[in-house]
Amino acid sequence: MSGPEIVARYREGLLAEIHGHKWLWQPETVYFGGGTPSLMPLDLLREIMAAIPREHLTEVTLECAPGDVTGAAVEAWRDCGINRVSLGVQSFVTKELRQTGRRHDCEIVGREVALLRNGGVENINIDLIAGLPEQTLESMDESLRWVEELAAPHVSLYIFEIDEDSRLGNEILLGGQRYGAPHVPDDELTAQLYERASSRLRRLGYHHYEISNYARPGFESRHNLKYWLLEPYIGFGLDAHSFDGQTRWSNAEALDGYFSGEKPACTRSNAEEERFFVGLRLLDGIEPTAAEWQNFAEPIEKWERAGMLERAGARLRLTAAAVLVSNEIFQEFLNV
Repeated sequence: MSGPEIVARYREGLLAEIHGHKWLWQPETVYFGGGTPSLMPLDLLREIMAAIPREHLTEVTLECAPGDVTGAAVEAWRDCGINRVSLGVQSFVTKELRQTGRRHDCEIVGREVALLRNGGVENINIDLIAGLPEQTLESMDESLRWVEELAAPHVSLYIFEIDEDSRLGNEILLGGQRYGAPHVPDDELTAQLYERASSRLRRLGYHHYEISNYARPGFESRHNLKYWLLEPYIGFGLDAHSFDGQTRWSNAEALDGYFSGEKPACTRSNAEEERFFVGLRLLDGIEPTAAEWQNFAEPIEKWERAGMLERAGARLRLTAAAVLVSNEIFQEFLNV
């Protein structure tokens, strides 16, 4: 099939999947993510939203790459029901952006935030990354100055991870010299960058409510909270993931499988393990049952002694020092 034929068939399949879904509960949030959904044809966006029950929707998020926002686009998104936009900014420092192949700059982001607000979209997230090539404490301060100036109500702060599917990640794995690969900060500096940003965001009044997420009161991501609270969600499209409270499943990763109606891969959820693995991502932590305190006594005691877990009344939560080693901590609760 040609490119246009593939696009048309995928569109047809996606809409058929949504229309064919039997809604056992009414959705409260919708999240358009993966790739660059802001480039989706507006008529397709309208058709998708028309196929989703809307009576209880409170938050509809669209991921967007800076440089894609126009006044006309914002107006159209609002007409479709979009009321939250997540901007994949990464950095406000041009040198760092160019290393990752991004073409926007701080001025573009500033203009687009203004366009969103003028168009009635106040709920805006800005993504930042700690550990980009050539990033320094001073350059992180510059990005944070822009965050303060723009005053977006939500900020996501991620630590740079090597992705073999990206040009930079592949270059690092090959030991190459392009795309700033030799200038990726070491683990110590990356930790300092993250802690610098986290501390500054908290001083600016952002509530650090999840490992990578900061929000002004009332602007926490309602959709993402469903993942961390183990609430049901349904995913549509290629490689989309779903969870009904007991079972997880995912659509085919390849187009051929998706087009042929390949059955989703299913796994049974272990609620006890997942409460620790997912719930501890929230800075408020979780309230373990008596059985969970007993079953996980060994890893809890180990990480309490290390100063990485703490008790707050009946709750168990990460300490501030634990955020950077959280994956190592979470993994232990899957191996008990």
